[in-house]
Amino acid sequence: MRDTSGVSRESPAGRHAISADLIAVLVAAPNGSPMVLTIKNATALPSGPFELGHRSLQSGLRDWVEQQTGHPLGYIEQLYTFADRDRSSDEMANRVISISYLGLTREEPAHGTPPGSWRSWYEFFPWEDHRAGAPEIIQDIIVPRLRQWADGAGQQDMRQNRLRRAASAFGFDDRQWNEELVLQRYELLYEADLVEEAVRAKGTGEASAVPSRSMSGDHRRILATGIARLRTKIKYRPVVFELMPPEFTLLQLQRAVEALAGLTVHKQNFRRLIEQQDLVEETGQMSSDTGGRPAKLFRFRHAVLDERTVAGTK
Repeated sequence: MRDTSGVSRESPAGRHAISADLIAVLVAAPNGSPMVLTIKNATALPSGPFELGHRSLQSGLRDWVEQQTGHPLGYIEQLYTFADRDRSSDEMANRVISISYLGLTREEPAHGTPPGSWRSWYEFFPWEDHRAGAPEIIQDIIVPRLRQWADGAGQQDMRQNRLRRAASAFGFDDRQWNEELVLQRYELLYEADLVEEAVRAKGTGEASAVPSRSMSGDHRRILATGIARLRTKIKYRPVVFELMPPEFTLLQLQRAVEALAGLTVHKQNFRRLIEQQDLVEETGQMSSDTGGRPAKLFRFRHAVLDERTVAGTK
């Protein structure tokens, strides 16, 4: 029986144990591309058990991420704690509680650099990128399969409820797309057996999953939670600057916001908001990497955090 100081505890019958896993959703946005740090051939997020030798949860997470990826953690915040009984498909498995964290980095990620690798988060959620309009995968694959799933419900009210939930999540039947519903969309696809993780867990053996990159366990669910948190938070806090280099153009800033939100923003309105909020200041330098006319370089005005609450990029 392991020590009962919070790491692991057996049930009275001695048949099961409870342990805590620490999981990191580490995000970067180089060149307007939202990237997430992965391990194990992009099938998992950096993670490891909370051990007695760890001084704190955050120090334990930092240790695991550096061991597994070689990447030091900067800004992190606790994301969510997952403790669902059905997180494991093995009924006799130990009960695992996952404590997840969201981290942001300005560092330029190197694609495929072992032992960790950076992947676009739209590989895992191709239906979430609406910068060029609604992705074809929604109307061509997801909507027909969700309608079929709704029609398969036994009772009329259940069919209507399923269809209403699907329309609200994916923005069809005159519903508006809400970029913040990342987790709700993934969980709906899971419920409808349209993601590979659900097919594996339920043992249906059906090749009905919507084309996308899957992950082990519930790591894609945790990633969806991180994306949803970030999409919400950029609207009321200037966290996007945690992803920007020290100096940047306003176009680079706009592209980073669009990459995270999966939507385009109105250029003039965006710049007007940035100016009204007094979020940036000119460096006096110009960038020649724009492919056209040189553009002014800006930096985040950190003093704004001490002066007042800022509105983010809503």
